Amino acid sequence: MTEAILQSILSGLAVGGAYALVALGFSITFTTTKTLNFAHGEFVSAGAFISMSALFLLLGMPVTSTTFGQTQPGAGAQLLALAAALGVMGALGWLLYIVGVRPFAGRPGMAWVMSTLGFGVILQSIGLAIWGPKPVVVPSPLGDSVIRVLGIGVRPQELLTLGVAVVITLGLDWVMNHTMAGKAMRAVAANGQVASLMGINTNAMMAGAFVMSSALAGLSGFLLAPIAQASLFLGLAVGLKGFSGAIIGGLNNPRGCVIGGFALGVLESLVNLWSAQWREVAVFALVILVLALRPTGLFGKAMVEKV
Repeated sequence: MTEAILQSILSGLAVGGAYALVALGFSITFTTTKTLNFAHGEFVSAGAFISMSALFLLLGMPVTSTTFGQTQPGAGAQLLALAAALGVMGALGWLLYIVGVRPFAGRPGMAWVMSTLGFGVILQSIGLAIWGPKPVVVPSPLGDSVIRVLGIGVRPQELLTLGVAVVITLGLDWVMNHTMAGKAMRAVAANGQVASLMGINTNAMMAGAFVMSSALAGLSGFLLAPIAQASLFLGLAVGLKGFSGAIIGGLNNPRGCVIGGFALGVLESLVNLWSAQWREVAVFALVILVLALRPTGLFGKAMVEKV
């Protein structure tokens, strides 16, 4: 029983790592632009399919293929596929900001909500037209052989997802606190008008926030595809869980969002060990409980608007 619990915790941390990356993406756009990308889940799916299509092309197969067969892409091909996912998703994030968010910035109402939702619907519809609804099994860069860690059986892809999530979150935390670009983005998040008066290009910082957030979504899709299969509906659940993790941790606290994502993954995995039917109930009951007791999240801060 102890081994099963430890294995569930490790698997939960791996999936929670993907949730943490998505939650971090939500936090970056919210703190910098005071908006959210409600197409973030579709961006996760798009990242999975962009990387998958890049692998198909590198292997000389049509991008509309639905199986890799017995072919195992090499490490070089996997890295190129990852680069393609990061680049394309970053570009899509920039495009979303330019056409779906910036035109509505500063205006009353929440037109940006519908524009980002519409962008997500467009992405999913294009994906369905090209690849169809059938999920695709994507080979892991590290193979599928189960390895033993402290006596616990775990797939290499799960360890890779966990490791990458930890490295990326620590790296971004360092960038935001120790580089000029990171400090400029934090200044825009604190007060855009004052940052503009100090000579900071606020539009560039806001666009950069969407680029960074979307690239993180693409990375999540790349990491999750070998675990959960590449599906155009993959991002719906992942985006919702990532957003839930951000709400639990505190949407305006990037570190809290990461903790919330990991915690949600572990909770989901442990409840699944007991009864899979209660997994979603437990997850969203926790979200409701946190919102009721602490609306800003466990680590979030109340936002004060000066007039």
